[in-house]
Amino acid sequence: MEPVRKKQLIEATLEVMAEVGYHGTTISLISKRAGLSSGIISHYFGDKQGLIEATMRHLLDALKITKRIDDPLERIDFIIENNFSQTQGASSATNTWFNFWALSLHNDGLHRLQCINHKRLERNLAYSYRELIRSDQVKNIAASTAALIDGYWLRYSMGSVGNGDFSEAVTRCKQYVRDVVAQYGK
Repeated sequence: MEPVRKKQLIEATLEVMAEVGYHGTTISLISKRAGLSSGIISHYFGDKQGLIEATMRHLLDALKITKRIDDPLERIDFIIENNFSQTQGASSATNTWFNFWALSLHNDGLHRLQCINHKRLERNLAYSYRELIRSDQVKNIAASTAALIDGYWLRYSMGSVGNGDFSEAVTRCKQYVRDVVAQYGK
């Protein structure tokens, strides 16, 4: 039952944070939303901070490459699509991400998770780019692609463009990849 209960609490945390933000989120609200006692949060996660970190790890785990993709361009496309997936674009996830980024500036545990996420994205992109472009350009282009993904995700999530539809952002990121491969390809 532990994995089921943890998942219920994480999903409830996403919903509550989407509705009331981090500062309005309480253990009581989360436990009520999950239909579980508040003591179970302490049992599984220690405290609100532990639950928030577990919730962020849940969102970060959804970004992992879980299948083997041999073609480097297909792998980059998968990374782009995964960053703009329904999981990452759901209002509960976007609000949690916004809170996470703000909190990570002042919270060591969340800052560590953000650094891991940032490095993993660049490392996964660089791994694929090594097969496609000149080695002297890999690091810079991987960093630029990661920034492009993050920037478009932020713009489209905030509704300033796209109104929740990530398809244009995905297309633009993929076009950037093809442009740099054409320019710097081996």
